[in-house]
Amino acid sequence: MNDPFPPSTWERRFGIFVEVVPYLTLATALAISVTSPEQPAGGIPRTLALTALALAWILGAHTLLPADLRNRRATTITYFCGVLATSALLSFHHPIFLIYCISGFFLASSFAPSKWTFAAVAATSTVLYGTSLDWSQVNAQIVLLHIAIIAVQTLTIGGGHIFGIRIEERQRRYRQALTDLQTALEENADLHAHLLSQAREAGILDERQRMAREIHDTLAQGLAGIITQLRAAQRVQDRDTHIDRALTLAQDSLAEARRSVDALRPHQLENAHLPEALTTLARTWTQTAGVDLHVEVTGDRIPLSPAIEVTLFRVAQEALTNVAKHANATRAGLTLSYTGTVVLLDIRDDGKGIDGTNGQGFGLSSMRQRVRGVGGDFEIESAPGEGTAVSATVPALQIGPQ
Repeated sequence: MNDPFPPSTWERRFGIFVEVVPYLTLATALAISVTSPEQPAGGIPRTLALTALALAWILGAHTLLPADLRNRRATTITYFCGVLATSALLSFHHPIFLIYCISGFFLASSFAPSKWTFAAVAATSTVLYGTSLDWSQVNAQIVLLHIAIIAVQTLTIGGGHIFGIRIEERQRRYRQALTDLQTALEENADLHAHLLSQAREAGILDERQRMAREIHDTLAQGLAGIITQLRAAQRVQDRDTHIDRALTLAQDSLAEARRSVDALRPHQLENAHLPEALTTLARTWTQTAGVDLHVEVTGDRIPLSPAIEVTLFRVAQEALTNVAKHANATRAGLTLSYTGTVVLLDIRDDGKGIDGTNGQGFGLSSMRQRVRGVGGDFEIESAPGEGTAVSATVPALQIGPQ
């Protein structure tokens, strides 16, 4: 598994330096010791033996161990204690090996950031100053001075290790945050492009549905009415009335086609509000369909927003067209109710009702989509032989007086 916070170049270089510090300090102290003109009897062989012991410990307890074992906390503590022990032996043998003891300060970084860091620095300082003292001349003042020095070194060096690691961790978090931010920006750009594409597709689909509804609610209904009148004209001697009605429907359908292209309101709503437009629609429909239609408006009439009025008008128009085409009804009723926060439109008939095959037509789907498009509810109640009731409930969104 990849490390989400890989070490920086500085950390890698410092880690390599910590690995070689014991070798460098031990070699430096050995070179100075063996070249020193003042050597006690048998000093060099003893120096070489102790140095060999220290070198063997470094190799066997750390360098030659497998990486997974070398990096364990128990192994690190054991290795550190061995280095301090061998440095103490060498320093008691020859003071120059205090150089080797200094490597303990660097090895203390292996414990950072934790309380073990301060313990390692304190132990190194104690060995360093303890082996350098002439214990035959030690007094309380000297002991207190060395304790103070050890305390200052512990706080300074240990704190420096921890502070350096904290800074590096913060920089890693900053780098990771920048990387995450860049990734998020790229993902947001891709998502924005995707959303724009979806919005364009949705807009095209909505426009197609709108045009389909407009064509169905205007041209298709007008053409159906023209066909009905022409067929009636074929069956009677007095054809002029039916032909005149067909011509009127054709002219209205042409006007509606032009309005649909321009996305304007139905012509019945151009100079009137919804109750008057429904009354005009009912009058024309009764003459064309030959079905008795009762219109009733209840509640306090208020001018509604164009979208609400167009929606209810188209629902009424489609519902009445379905009555004329499919219901075989003798009577129908249309009720528009203003109830304050909502407006209800009900169209019912005493026809044959809707069976399972006719309940999913385009007209019903168009009405349902229109009503839901303005935040309303659309319901159909019907049973074979018991007629049909269509109900649309929409919010009473108002406009100012015109």
